[in-house]
Amino acid sequence: MSKFKNLRRYHSFFRFKKDFETYSVRKARSYEIVIHWLHSKLNRNQFLLLSGVLVGCGAGMAGVVLKMLVHYIHFVITYKVHFSTQVFFYALFPFLGIVLTTLIVVWFFKGQSRKGIPAILHEIAQNSSMIPPVKMYSQVLQSAVTVGLGGSAGLESPIAVTGAALGSNYARTYNLGYKERTLLLAAGATAGIAAAFNAPIAGMMFAFEILLTGVVFSDFMPLIVAAVCGSLLSKIILQEDVLFHFESRTPFNYMNVPYYIVLGVLCGFYARYYVVISQKVEHFFKELKWKPVQRAMLGGVLVSALCVAMPPLFGEGYTVVKSLANGHGETILQNSFFRYIPEQNQMLLIFTGCICLLKAFASSITIQSGGNGGNFAPSLFSGGFLGFFFALLCTQLGFSNVPVTNLVIVGMAGVMSGVMYAPLTAIFLIAESSSGYDLFIPLMIVATGSYLMSKWFSPISPEIKELAEEGKVFTRAHDKNILSLIKMEDLLETEVQTISNNGTLRELIELIKEGDSSNIAVVNELGLFEGLIPLDSIRPIMFDPELYDTMTVKKLMKAPAAVVKAEDNIEEVIRKFDAANAWHLPVVKDKRLVGMISKSRILNRYRKLLQEYSDL
Repeated sequence: MSKFKNLRRYHSFFRFKKDFETYSVRKARSYEIVIHWLHSKLNRNQFLLLSGVLVGCGAGMAGVVLKMLVHYIHFVITYKVHFSTQVFFYALFPFLGIVLTTLIVVWFFKGQSRKGIPAILHEIAQNSSMIPPVKMYSQVLQSAVTVGLGGSAGLESPIAVTGAALGSNYARTYNLGYKERTLLLAAGATAGIAAAFNAPIAGMMFAFEILLTGVVFSDFMPLIVAAVCGSLLSKIILQEDVLFHFESRTPFNYMNVPYYIVLGVLCGFYARYYVVISQKVEHFFKELKWKPVQRAMLGGVLVSALCVAMPPLFGEGYTVVKSLANGHGETILQNSFFRYIPEQNQMLLIFTGCICLLKAFASSITIQSGGNGGNFAPSLFSGGFLGFFFALLCTQLGFSNVPVTNLVIVGMAGVMSGVMYAPLTAIFLIAESSSGYDLFIPLMIVATGSYLMSKWFSPISPEIKELAEEGKVFTRAHDKNILSLIKMEDLLETEVQTISNNGTLRELIELIKEGDSSNIAVVNELGLFEGLIPLDSIRPIMFDPELYDTMTVKKLMKAPAAVVKAEDNIEEVIRKFDAANAWHLPVVKDKRLVGMISKSRILNRYRKLLQEYSDL
């Protein structure tokens, strides 16, 4: 009996393979045939679990390859080359990295579309979680060139975008719906972050806190298995010196709580400083009416100059932060011109403070001038240096038993929490990377303090604030999220009956006979919208023949209670409906009528989306 069942199973598979190859719209690869067959045999949860493993392995491997490549380049420059030669590299490589990235974008990718985490959030809210296939490899290539050659940015955001693109396109290949596509998109990003930091829990927190904001989910297993796969690949393949990992720390002492409270406040102020500098640099490069390559050259010169003056700004900077956490802070002066200056203790404090202030400039210039990278690494780097600066300052002021290593470690969580608006991600990331679960209390104090201060300055992350105000990304306002999914063009009634304002009642009645509209639009001789004639308003005179040729349309028309502009979003349209207490409103563009929109169609669409959204 078992042999017979096996034969039937094999026969089923080969029949599916034959049918797939015969009737498939496109020629598929052999492994796709296997997965399509499994899709037809497994239930939804089983297939999602399998998909989580596959997407997690793909995204994890992309993250591992990128980290290895960039780490090797930095290792050669930092440890295998004498300082005099390093200075030459610091002056040349960041410039080349930003310029080459811009040329790659212009030549091969036809211009730079949205990049970073906001790009993923936009695709989830506005494009049914469909990410262009090109982002499965473009982000890896661009960030490898930018950061590998010394651009002062991070690899984690490009890795997250790459993983999200893998998950999205996997779901599209196997004809999965919006719910499953969004879930696998998040799973891919989760695996990428987990691989980059060898921190599976932090990867999941990243998905829930940042990517899935405003999205209700009940399926967690694909995220879990994707995070595990990404983290395992990182642990197996990457060497210890490549991993974002800290061994040294001191046990938590409740007597040190005041240090952590003050550091939390400092991290909050610094996070705001970092965000403001990033916005000003972004505005500067947007207002600069130069060609992309010219902007890249300017950015490259500035970043190279900063790296020559402050070598720790070169690249991601994780190696330098590890030195601080391991108690070797004085070594950061050895690869800079500051080593020739006496009074090393005071010089180290000044040097560290300058690094904190200039990192915001270096990172934002790298990203906004044409490079590709994210704010993960810069926020962690800045937090580590801020914690070290605070510890060093306390020590020189005469305070005893300052927990230097712990302040470096929790400072990273503090600044990341304030910059990324992701306190849980920051807490678990540092806890996993330092195996410092006994530091949960100081981590929570610093990360929460910094996050609350950032929220006080701006309730929504400044990185996505503009998109959120335009309704192009999801927020925690669920009603607004659903409204943002409703598109004006999908609800517009374009077949609207119109009549000239010089027409007569007779012409109007003939028009009414031909259609079933409850409103007739009135236009002038130039085709511009003038007003509406509701049928209810002319019923008393419709059957009076004496008025047919004497009553004009101009006398009958009425100004609409409100006018909707074609560029208005649905939230604004709803406000106009409520204020006007109307069920139908005209939609105009450049004073010309483009259609009518009804409140009932909006409500029906809202109810349908609410059902789908609740199931999500």
